[in-house]
Amino acid sequence: MLQNGVMDLISQSGPMAKLVLLILLGASIYSWAIILAKVKTLRQCSWENSEFLNLFWNSRNVDDVLTRGERFDRSPVARIFRSGVKELKKLPEREQDGRSIENISRALARASGHEVALLEKNVSWLATVASATPFIGLFGTVWGIMNSFQSIGASGAANLAVVAPGISEALITTAMGIGAAVPAVVAYNHILTQIKRVAIDMDGFAQDFLNIIQRSQIQRDAARDPAKEGK
Repeated sequence: MLQNGVMDLISQSGPMAKLVLLILLGASIYSWAIILAKVKTLRQCSWENSEFLNLFWNSRNVDDVLTRGERFDRSPVARIFRSGVKELKKLPEREQDGRSIENISRALARASGHEVALLEKNVSWLATVASATPFIGLFGTVWGIMNSFQSIGASGAANLAVVAPGISEALITTAMGIGAAVPAVVAYNHILTQIKRVAIDMDGFAQDFLNIIQRSQIQRDAARDPAKEGK
């Protein structure tokens, strides 16, 4: 009953109100597509990050992690690990000193930034929808009220039959604007929070990975020069 009433209001609206509703509907559909895609992606990232970290800390060596970790293609942590190892293997073992740590650190930071950028792709659209759609709906509201005043002026009467079409346009566009904005702003805040958590996981792993490399270099240097170890 209510659905038929809403559809009747939309069908009886003027061209401008229908255009506003069409814009709001398109923005809402696109924002929901982004929301569903990002929620799915972030869930996969979170699960695969956890599984990869478990593999990393329980593996014997880097090559073992590389081999067994290939299946985690949706894990940002696994991808920055591969970037760090790729940079590490570019340097001969004799040149792996403090400068190599800096190179690996830059590679990890670059990979981490790239992963965050991928996760944030299209998320700004949700902020745009959240901020813009209420004003688009408000435009439809003002337009509907203007139509009501024009109808009053043309007929010389202010009864319900005269003002109802314009008021209905105003109400339906207002409701549609709010309906598009609220899910977008809630999802935007939630998604950004989840992305920050993934970014924290990546930064924490990068620091741990650098610490492991640095410790291995210290042990290798000590094995080459036992005198340093005694000091």
